Amino acid sequence: MKYVQNFIPFQDHLYISALVALIPILFFFWALAIKRMPAYKAGIYTLLIALVISVIVYRMPVVLPVMSATQGAIYGILPIGWIIVSSVFLYKLTVKTGQFDIIRNSVVSITEDRRLQALLVAFSFGAFLEGAAGFGAPVAITAALLVGLGFSPLYAAGICLLANTAPVAFGAIGAPIIAMEGPTGQSALEISKMVGRQLPFISVFIPLYLIIVMAGLKKTKEVLPAILVSGISFAVTQYFTSNFMGPELPDVLSALVSLIVLTIFLKFWKPKSIFHFSHEEVAASSDSIRTTPTYTKGQIAKAWSPFIILTVLITIWGIPQIKTALVGHYEGSNIILKAINLIGGWITFNPNVPWLNNHVINANGDPIAATYKLELLGAAGTAILIAAIITKFVLRISWKQWFSVFGETLKELKFPILTIVVVVAFAYVMNSSGMITTLALALAKTGSFFPFFSPVLGWLGVFITGSDTSSNVLFGTLQQVSAQSVGMHPLLALAANSSGGVTGKMISPQSIAVACAAAGLAGKESDLFRFTIKHSLFLLLLICIITFLQSSVLTWMIP
Repeated sequence: MKYVQNFIPFQDHLYISALVALIPILFFFWALAIKRMPAYKAGIYTLLIALVISVIVYRMPVVLPVMSATQGAIYGILPIGWIIVSSVFLYKLTVKTGQFDIIRNSVVSITEDRRLQALLVAFSFGAFLEGAAGFGAPVAITAALLVGLGFSPLYAAGICLLANTAPVAFGAIGAPIIAMEGPTGQSALEISKMVGRQLPFISVFIPLYLIIVMAGLKKTKEVLPAILVSGISFAVTQYFTSNFMGPELPDVLSALVSLIVLTIFLKFWKPKSIFHFSHEEVAASSDSIRTTPTYTKGQIAKAWSPFIILTVLITIWGIPQIKTALVGHYEGSNIILKAINLIGGWITFNPNVPWLNNHVINANGDPIAATYKLELLGAAGTAILIAAIITKFVLRISWKQWFSVFGETLKELKFPILTIVVVVAFAYVMNSSGMITTLALALAKTGSFFPFFSPVLGWLGVFITGSDTSSNVLFGTLQQVSAQSVGMHPLLALAANSSGGVTGKMISPQSIAVACAAAGLAGKESDLFRFTIKHSLFLLLLICIITFLQSSVLTWMIP
């Protein structure tokens, strides 16, 4: 049973085919933004619509899209769902043991201002986690931290998604850029250079935009010096590392520089007034006396230890050689890595997807492999779980309480995990049937306007797949070929795909579900989607303008 991908099911009518392929996406937008349907229900209906179109319009044998959906569902559980469960679990351990009160106090000791806390936690610390791990961990952890600090859940989730725009292209130790090298044949370093000449403009703007969204223009002016320190230090480091070191370290180093420089700056500079949200001001006015407890450096270090351990382990998990050993593919001679490789190999399973593997034929006539990716040790969620186990001993939690909190976490996250499972399944059906490529081909037909619309392909790919890496693999070659046909520099088109993709991350159903789960907003996904969609489109427009100018006026910026 074979299926040859047909990207134009209505022969000679590309745009009609594209309109039909767009139906599941439009339905999902409508269900969340207008109907305000619970995300898991919207995801289930969207998946069913995609299955029907794949069978009736794209003429796939029924078993193929169904099995493709199971492949996506498994990926939704591991690694994505696993990251959410372990991240929220670790956060809840600090809350249950009272350690988060100390964490909150330590952040407040740097600044009580919510605007500056957002820069430190959502922007800088979130970028570090994105660079080290990616795949949902940054948003899950930082959203939980902000809620714990006193942010309203919707703002905590929305701000973290918005802040996550800057680092996505270089996330997970440069995975999105490195992944594009294979299918396109273009050097990862060259792609990194070009992305590093686009994203710094967005990176320096994001902190400013973030605070405007939070507090309005007037309140933003009060902390403009801190915003400039945060954004410029990040953007400058991002430019130099991406252009002279490659795609692996821009996020990690930019985040650390931004975090350290801003923290030092706040030791010497304070805003004229402290900003709190309106609901906090009401609560504060009702309190007669408010006392701030003091803690020793040892107590603060102990409270932060779960997240310090988490950071160390996620960084280790992201090192390329160790990452290879964790999934049983290490071929070097290091004794320790060989031992890890042995264990990783035992608990890594990549079985073929029944009735799907090599049954879908791509446009080049090559069969597409389909496997269930079950990398139990190599998953970032496992690193976070190990951090939670170590935390059990550091904070002296009983196993009974440890498992009790884990059970509570699973119970709270059942609907967010279901949402992720169905939306990833939907993405896989869109991909295997060819619907995503149909949409891409329609955009590629925009001729001389293609440089402007090139980032839209990346945005669309990340919205559907939830991953800049997947979007780059999916559309990299198409971007390259389309650019050559219209006289656009192919390297610019590849960079535009990745840069445009970062603006789609905040509205990806997977990201929305992750943020809601971490912030305690299960069932409120439609509200968060309505919050982020306008910002996503605005930032996408900026990337489109930058790309168009670099293609026509600022060609000297292309390496």
